[in-house]
Amino acid sequence: MSKSLVIAEKPSVAQDIVRALTPVYGKFEKHDDHFENDQMVVTSAVGHLVEIKAPEEFDVKRGKWSFAHLPVLPPHFELAPIDKTKSRLSAVVKLVKRKDVTALINACDAGREGELIFRLIEQYALGAKVGSKPVSRLWLQSMTPQAIRDGFDRLRSDADMRGLADAARSRSEADWLVGINGTRAMTAFNSRDGGFFLTTVGRVQTPTLSIMVEREEKIRKHVARDYWEVRAEFGAEAGVYEGKWFDPKFRKDDDAERRADRLWTLAEAQAIQEAVRSRSGTVREEAKPSTQASPLLYDLTTLQREANSRFGFSAKTTLSIAQALYEKHKVLTYPRTDARALPEDYVGVAKQTLEMIAAESMPGPLQELSRHAAKALSAGYVKPTKRVFDNSKISDHFAIIPTLQTPKALTEIEAKLYDLVVKRFIAVFYPTAEFMVTTRVTQVEAAGQTHHFQTHGKVLVNPGWMAVYGKEAAGEDANLVAVRPGETVVAEEVALSALRTKPPARYNEATLLSAMEGAGKLVEDEELKAALQEKGLGTPATRAAIIEGLITEKYLLRDGRDLVPTAKAFQLMTLLRGLAVEDLTKPELTGQWEHQLAQMERGQLSREQFMQGIADMARRIVVKAKEYDRDTIPGDYATLAAPCPNCGGVIKENYRRFACTGADGQGAGCGFSIGKIPGGRSFELHEAETFLRDHRIGPLEGFRSKAGWPFTAEMKLVNDDTVPGRWKLEFDFGDDARKEAEEAAEPVDLSGQPSLGACPKCGSPVHEHGSNYVCERSVGTAATCDFKTGKVILQQTIEPAQVTKLLASGKTDLLEGFISNKTRRAFKAFLTYDRKEGKVVFEFEPRAAKFPAKKAAGKVAAGKVAAKKTPA
Repeated sequence: MSKSLVIAEKPSVAQDIVRALTPVYGKFEKHDDHFENDQMVVTSAVGHLVEIKAPEEFDVKRGKWSFAHLPVLPPHFELAPIDKTKSRLSAVVKLVKRKDVTALINACDAGREGELIFRLIEQYALGAKVGSKPVSRLWLQSMTPQAIRDGFDRLRSDADMRGLADAARSRSEADWLVGINGTRAMTAFNSRDGGFFLTTVGRVQTPTLSIMVEREEKIRKHVARDYWEVRAEFGAEAGVYEGKWFDPKFRKDDDAERRADRLWTLAEAQAIQEAVRSRSGTVREEAKPSTQASPLLYDLTTLQREANSRFGFSAKTTLSIAQALYEKHKVLTYPRTDARALPEDYVGVAKQTLEMIAAESMPGPLQELSRHAAKALSAGYVKPTKRVFDNSKISDHFAIIPTLQTPKALTEIEAKLYDLVVKRFIAVFYPTAEFMVTTRVTQVEAAGQTHHFQTHGKVLVNPGWMAVYGKEAAGEDANLVAVRPGETVVAEEVALSALRTKPPARYNEATLLSAMEGAGKLVEDEELKAALQEKGLGTPATRAAIIEGLITEKYLLRDGRDLVPTAKAFQLMTLLRGLAVEDLTKPELTGQWEHQLAQMERGQLSREQFMQGIADMARRIVVKAKEYDRDTIPGDYATLAAPCPNCGGVIKENYRRFACTGADGQGAGCGFSIGKIPGGRSFELHEAETFLRDHRIGPLEGFRSKAGWPFTAEMKLVNDDTVPGRWKLEFDFGDDARKEAEEAAEPVDLSGQPSLGACPKCGSPVHEHGSNYVCERSVGTAATCDFKTGKVILQQTIEPAQVTKLLASGKTDLLEGFISNKTRRAFKAFLTYDRKEGKVVFEFEPRAAKFPAKKAAGKVAAGKVAAKKTPA
């Protein structure tokens, strides 16, 4: 008997489909990886199961990617399984190939990415026989049982989906072509002097980085300017209030730092201060009502922004918590969404969800929200308004809201995020908040001039939705002293505030997510602006990974909550601008693609035309990188404060080097220079200053050997004995025989340093020393112990607090930043002390196995793995 195979995007969706269809098609029998009855087989992917295969034959050879193999423009794109989901792919492919399966139903998420997931699985499973089994499309905006049944009643044909399928494939292949050719061309360009300087670029990654570099350039170029503000305390019959001087004739101009309340000379500020002190003034004020609607429901980006602002969670952390609340606890709806509305048939579900929240069984911290949920129901606040329920504002998924599942055993951070979503969900149904806003202007006549002072008051009259957030009291400016009409007041105290203008704030994850989402504001072309306003840079599901990728590739670093571009980021922007391939750095590229892909979806542009344009772009990037002379790339380069160690001249930066330019900074200098990217790692400016001044720096991480392997080392600047007056850079690995010999030749006193704990071998104190944590008896002339462990292991910095924990309990926390030498992939592990081996080793999280394990999981020596790093 022939059957249709339904492929959903996620297991939870497959289960929802089975539950909805059982009353119509009969009971489904559950198997390990699918559900089945006489008419239908239902299975699922777990997101993407296959990806475009990288051209392995052109991978790193002898330490670099060669221009000889570029551009990479394959006639067709081969697919490869994604390692972590191979077993799921095998199960789905087996079902697709079953002889009794004669038709396929694409039930992946409604949107471009869901279309791509299915099409790649179909291609991988059927190969040349694609099309041999007819395809239908289930298109759902809502996951209620009735919506699912209605969707199966009106399945879309394969022909209807051809435009979307072409756009999905084209976007994927275009990203691959630009990423592969751009990254390999820039890496080959920067590795011409030897070594392997990985320089990644991408359609979303690079414009995002460009936004940050442009902001950092403004910060660096900002020149602080002094200005003054004048504030007066006015005495009225009812009390005292404060007003700030302002110029009512002020109009904005090209100087963004000018404000109506800023005075640019001390003399002018003092003149106003003296003129109005103890003088009487008249008051006029205007009071008018104002309202504020509740914020819309969360999509992933707004949830990430708020969690970063409130709790300091990174975008990656917020996504992982939300994913756990969705998958593990089942208390949130699907989090990877860009929608902030609910389906129009969800009014009943919303009421049921509020009933669940209103129930007395809600955990302690949510009890207060239960009261607000109950009020929303009893007052009839839940109505089918377009602000909340609107199918036109939903693409692949609807907004993030609580499910009907009562939360149990949430961790502290899970509870914080769940609380945010519940509050927003309840508040969106409440009435608007109502305020009374008062603007008071006090005019003081002095020496023929009128000076104006402004005071603002804001009183919360009706909290509306703000009651859900605990804002039932009056607002922050509610205590504004009242004045009678026509009352005269006196300037009792007048004070000056001396201030300085500030540069733009650095991006943090919350503001960077906003910039990525609102990238259309940076584009002038109206068509491209419209395309970007709908999508932005990246998607809610990928933005966190983009930010983490920029950090992993050392383009960004975290400084508290701020994100700071590194020297490598500035160097990439200089290179792309110098090579005249700036389109890689601009959001317009995404806007152009989105505009063309939308045309493709509507049948107005062929897939062949689009891909030809992408191939031409890839060729142009490679040609520019091949032809350009590195020594003449223009850029905004720095002059260092540290003098030339050879002649004392001025050191200036160019694209590749820091070089002496002579005593006046204008000539060829004495010939001294050092490369900007030793060992595949860019010098930060402050690092270059330190290195030239002290002739030593480190240990630093992030270097790569000629074969591409990462390592950590100190660097030193030494005289080249072969050529008088020449200097050379050397790596110092800190634990080689020469270093140990030097340490053994001189006594080392660590007694003045704080101890991190007791040595697990001999019980003596353990201290920081060089690039290691060492037992105090393991260094110096009388060494009797050999315990030590690195400060950096496989690119993971081991903080002193973790060493203290290791020494006290035998185990660190789970650390997530290790990078495998063999695969270059990140992994996480505990560090433990193995008494039998006498060294620090890795211990991995236990995996849930389908069958009982035959033996215990082993441990890997951390010291041994770290020692495999290949020196440059």
